[in-house]
Amino acid sequence: MQRWIKFPAAPQQFGVLLFDGFSNHCLANTVEPLRAANSIAGRKLYDWQFLSLDRAPVTSSSGLQVAPHDILQNARGDTLLVMPSYGFRAHGGWRTLAGLRSAAGRYSALAGLDTGSWLLALAGLLDGHRATIHWEELGSFTERFPEIDAQRERYVIDGDRITCSGAMAAFDLVLHLIGRDHGQALALEVAQLFMTRDSARSHSGGAGATSSYVNKALALMQEHLETPLPIPEIARRVGRSQKALAARMQTELGAGPAQVYRRLRLNLARKLAAETDLTIAEIALRAGYDDPSALTRAFRTEFGTTPRAMRSG
Repeated sequence: MQRWIKFPAAPQQFGVLLFDGFSNHCLANTVEPLRAANSIAGRKLYDWQFLSLDRAPVTSSSGLQVAPHDILQNARGDTLLVMPSYGFRAHGGWRTLAGLRSAAGRYSALAGLDTGSWLLALAGLLDGHRATIHWEELGSFTERFPEIDAQRERYVIDGDRITCSGAMAAFDLVLHLIGRDHGQALALEVAQLFMTRDSARSHSGGAGATSSYVNKALALMQEHLETPLPIPEIARRVGRSQKALAARMQTELGAGPAQVYRRLRLNLARKLAAETDLTIAEIALRAGYDDPSALTRAFRTEFGTTPRAMRSG
């Protein structure tokens, strides 16, 4: 039962426009967090299509071939992600630019990932916007497109235009979008799944930045799942009063420290139940519960099932 995650009625539709030379790393960092969000939520929050300008397979910089689901001219949705990566200048012909301009009328937002910002800029779709690009190209981008407010940021969101500087930043961007659209709690769980050091990272261009001391509190919780720290002790270690920490976490994550901590421990229990042969008693201890029955009750309240039932199912 996802009590502190907000879900819309219909999945958001992403188009991922690939070009020969795209980065596997950038693609994975974009799509895998979306897949994880669907998995954690237990429903399809996101749907995506791989697109190309024609129907031929698209080959990545390392030789991976992806068969597109459709061609760009047929696609529409919420956000179009433009992902050329290497050799992007070779893709700036009239066919690409016309396709992007046309797609701007069929997608609510356009995003240039890695060097995709260059193609959007060539098409005139970033004029008057703040934007970024892979930092190796930032100087030439600034010179070539003076009408764009180029910024050295990991990602920039300016209205319905989104730009991102590279593969690692793509993960940060998608994590931010998940938090923005479906609640920081879900972003926290996705980040935890991928073992990121900061579970609610944000950068310039994204709204709802998480306080440094909230991140410190989350890190302390994650480091002490088996032997939970008292909430007053966590507040003391991050240099805030318990009341101040609770108010900030409620504002930024939609839940107080005790609820967030319990969710992190139960996430671990769910992972261990699904992926290991540990007994329920052993899982309870790993998740900070002395009594397996207490774990089972909390697990049922949070997820609507028990560890044993989930394992057998």
